[in-house]
Amino acid sequence: MQTATQSAAIQAAQFQPLESVNRPNLRTEEAAFYLNRRPQTLRAWACLETFPDGLRCRRIGGLLAWPTAEVKALAGVPA
Repeated sequence: MQTATQSAAIQAAQFQPLESVNRPNLRTEEAAFYLNRRPQTLRAWACLETFPDGLRCRRIGGLLAWPTAEVKALAGVPA
């Protein structure tokens, strides 16, 4: 069984640093990682339309897409 520290290290290795992301949108799992939230929290924001200021998802082909620029701004990372 993995400890919380080991699990966090594995997850961090799965995603590249937010500064180096240059795609226009992020998947829910990626945005949740960078915002230090669970993916289900972001899905709830989308369902209830209760987004933090400056962040709003788009639906592309039925999937949620989180604008990279908005995630970076909310996370305090320079664009």
